[in-house]
Amino acid sequence: MVRQTRIAALVTLAMINVFTLAAGVAVARMLPARLAALRVASVDAGPVAGPGTVLAPGARTGPLPTANGLRSALAGPLAPAVVGPQVSMLVADAVTGRVLLSEDGTQLSTPASTTKLVTAEAALAVLGAGARFTTRVVNGSTNDSIILVGGGDPTLAVRPFPARDYPRPATLASLAAATAGTLKKEGRDSVALGYDTSLYTGPLLAPGWSQSYVSGGDVTSIVSLEVDQGRLTSAGKPEDSDDPDNLGPRATDPSAMAAASFAALLAADGIRVTGTPVAEQAAAHAAVVASVSSPPLSAIVEQMLLESNNVIAENLARQVAVATGEPASFGGAAGAVIAELRRLGVATGIHLVDGSGLSPQDGIAPATLVRVLELAEAEPPLRAILAGLPVAGFSGTLSASQSVFSGIGGGARGVVRAKTGNLGTVAALAGFVTDKAGRVLVFAIMADQIPDAGLLQAAANDIDAASAALAGCGCR
Repeated sequence: MVRQTRIAALVTLAMINVFTLAAGVAVARMLPARLAALRVASVDAGPVAGPGTVLAPGARTGPLPTANGLRSALAGPLAPAVVGPQVSMLVADAVTGRVLLSEDGTQLSTPASTTKLVTAEAALAVLGAGARFTTRVVNGSTNDSIILVGGGDPTLAVRPFPARDYPRPATLASLAAATAGTLKKEGRDSVALGYDTSLYTGPLLAPGWSQSYVSGGDVTSIVSLEVDQGRLTSAGKPEDSDDPDNLGPRATDPSAMAAASFAALLAADGIRVTGTPVAEQAAAHAAVVASVSSPPLSAIVEQMLLESNNVIAENLARQVAVATGEPASFGGAAGAVIAELRRLGVATGIHLVDGSGLSPQDGIAPATLVRVLELAEAEPPLRAILAGLPVAGFSGTLSASQSVFSGIGGGARGVVRAKTGNLGTVAALAGFVTDKAGRVLVFAIMADQIPDAGLLQAAANDIDAASAALAGCGCR
């Protein structure tokens, strides 16, 4: 019986093979004719269209403005009665670097927020455009304790910002969720919380800063652990939004506020925090429980320049000090920034006591600002500075109602890209402009002896008009 079954199976397989071979032969005979009947798609021969020029490059030839032409064009807008007796300026050709006009161009002038240009350049050169700043949670000295360690991330937030805000910051909410997850895996559901701000040293406010800078919403105390740059809601809570228009009082103890926010987030994630968070320094090699990192430095620099963010500027100056082995204090940071500019070949005048320009004790020559901008244009690692420059009439502090420098109009709108700066009787503008002949000019105009604080807006209007004059003439 078994033998008969095997014979039947072999016969069946043999017949299947015969039918398969026969079908294959039949298809092979039919295939050439069928393939010949197919109409295969083809691409017509012809030239491949290339992309057009999006933005015309700066003219490398053609007439350059003359010193007399520039002087004549700028004399009208910069009336001494408004801008004061001392206006320092320098205008250069962005392509060749040739100085076209210098009026006290190497003389120190109070720079206000144009200082952020030099801070940005030093940070990008030392740290690299892709650098990120990390906030960590590490184990404390006992098994039931952890420490929140500030890494000097000036963009750290409590919770995610609104979708419209860019860049997207790291948040304590995500750090708390990751921390809680690790603690639960280790069988820990109750901890004491410390917070470490030892990355920075020295006073909380820079020389020349008034306490009113904090109460007036300009800045918060500079520490390595803070959230939302110390900005508060009307209820006194962290704002969780990038809102440069919020000029309400800032946090007076930003580190303690960050730690308290983190404790509340841990509790919401199922970890009980015993007692009140206390300031303490973590051990050098403490095990990391969780961490979050900031956006890349390039994006942070753009944000800082567009909205003239003082807290970001001060943190970036401190990060330069940390990276170069200098004390992470106001003095150490200022010295580290200046040293890096010298290494980059910027040899003209500069004196700093902070990184943001809030102090009236800062001094920078127009020639220094122009050279910093020229380097940003020439060196790809520094290009984030160009991307962060406000555009007249469109973005940042050169757009409507965002600063005293919102009056550039007409044909200069979209043509002037510059960093603004102002204090009570100081107004400064430094950036690029394309003139009527197509030449790209780099300029710095600085007025630090405006006769009265009540004339600040009028002085800024005059400097706006001066930049528009550069855009509107060939200045021969």
